[in-house]
Amino acid sequence: MSAVAGGALLGHIIGSKAAVLKPLGDVFLNLLFTAVVPLVFFSLSSAIAASSNLKRLGRIAGLMLVVFLLTGVISSCLMLLAVKVFDPAKGLTLKLAEPAATEGDGFANKIVNTVTVSDFAGLLNRRNMLAMIVFSILTGFASQAAGDKGRTFREFLVSGSEVMGQLIKLIMLYAPIGLGAYFAYLVGTFGPQIIGSYVRAVALYYPLAILYFVFGFSIYAFIGGGNKGVKDFWTFIPPAALTAFGTGSSLAALPANLESARRIGVPEDVREIVLPLGATIHMDGSCLAAVMKIAVLFSLYGRDFSGIETLAGAVGVAILCGVVMSGIPGGGFLGETLIVSLYGFGPEALPIISMIGTLVDAPATMINSSGDTVAAMMVNRLLIANGKK
Repeated sequence: MSAVAGGALLGHIIGSKAAVLKPLGDVFLNLLFTAVVPLVFFSLSSAIAASSNLKRLGRIAGLMLVVFLLTGVISSCLMLLAVKVFDPAKGLTLKLAEPAATEGDGFANKIVNTVTVSDFAGLLNRRNMLAMIVFSILTGFASQAAGDKGRTFREFLVSGSEVMGQLIKLIMLYAPIGLGAYFAYLVGTFGPQIIGSYVRAVALYYPLAILYFVFGFSIYAFIGGGNKGVKDFWTFIPPAALTAFGTGSSLAALPANLESARRIGVPEDVREIVLPLGATIHMDGSCLAAVMKIAVLFSLYGRDFSGIETLAGAVGVAILCGVVMSGIPGGGFLGETLIVSLYGFGPEALPIISMIGTLVDAPATMINSSGDTVAAMMVNRLLIANGKK
């Protein structure tokens, strides 16, 4: 925390000269991104392989999806109320430009390319994280199905998970330097641009995101663990939250998130299933942003943003955008493309909401990432309650 504050202050003081510190931050990011693919593979596959209770595993998955859906709906509805009171597009004047051309793959092909890759080497690219998750889950179940003959392989998966956990601990020793340098670079380089652009949209999103982060997550933590859960969550979540805020990546924050969940007391099988999946498909912060982007485009194009069907549709699109976004920086572009395509806006709409996405990316990613940890707490609480019935 102090390293991040010091880095931000240094960036404010020295301005654009802070760019010379970026390599120190890049080292930290590169270490995290290098580790995240094997971390996700071993975490997910070993959690399934080591499970002696497949019924519990099924309950974890089912409750996880319910929690993810409910929190996504809550965050989307919260932004709906906000944009009805405070129009983020009022006074917004923009120079429109054509977006970069994208490949014309059909929707079906996009789904196929998202959940699978054509060769094994493609799984090692973090941009194919959802395909890696699918492969990891199948590997875990296959190792279970192999019975006694798969015992050695299951032990390998569990051992690999432990080794990756120790590796992450070593990488996080460098976190104060890496995060401090990266925050100095961000503040020094982009501070003036952020302040001067899209002020109204930023003025709506940032306070609402902070309120949701502080009060919403406190409520979720209370549901997940009572007063102790709230205390533990706010004691152990700052490193993961700041990593997400500074890097703009849920995947970069995943190692710190797993450690935070462990310290909070979330069981290993719960955290190693909920957190890696959440980093890809659970995005409350992106749901908040998606509803605001839709409202901005409706306002700019003179469409009526009211009525149950329209508002419910916006919530559905926001949740869908959260699901299709990957955990890497800039992954929101796919969600923004989806918004423009589904509503039939002109091509000039894409750069408009892409800029908004850029400006709100830091708090959105922080909510996306930390929301996975508090969701894991609630899943664990529901498991306990279900077990007592």
